[in-house]
Amino acid sequence: MRTFDFAPLHRATIGFDQIADLMDRVMTNDVSQSTYPPYNIEKTAPDAYRLSIAVAGFSADDLGIEVKENALVVAGRKPEDSEERTFLHRGIATRAFERRFALAEHVRVKGASHADGMLHIDLVREVPEALKPRRIEIAKGGESERDVLEAKAEAVS
Repeated sequence: MRTFDFAPLHRATIGFDQIADLMDRVMTNDVSQSTYPPYNIEKTAPDAYRLSIAVAGFSADDLGIEVKENALVVAGRKPEDSEERTFLHRGIATRAFERRFALAEHVRVKGASHADGMLHIDLVREVPEALKPRRIEIAKGGESERDVLEAKAEAVS
């Protein structure tokens, strides 16, 4: 496994320590991570995403979605079956699960729906106006000096 030295990043930047943490999580080969239930992540628009999780056998009441500390947690728990049944083959897994997804800054859950054994969670990135790029007008010639002189003249009178 490769290791990366983030010391130069820490020396030259402020507030980017989360990137190092994210890289550590990605680079860690966590083999104990369950692959159940399977899921898809698709980009539906430039700032919109859809997480689709195959939850066959679960009703909407058996599922829970929670956002905490920049993490989306999807959990499913089937209530105990009071009927005593004998299965000849049981291929539909209805075991309890919990899946965690790290969310980037400004990504929020827009809504969720459950249909045909699929749980769809719509996410959207909403960048605040203060963080969006903005165009700065450049004053021509002496315009800015004139504005400063007019402001000083108004302050004196």
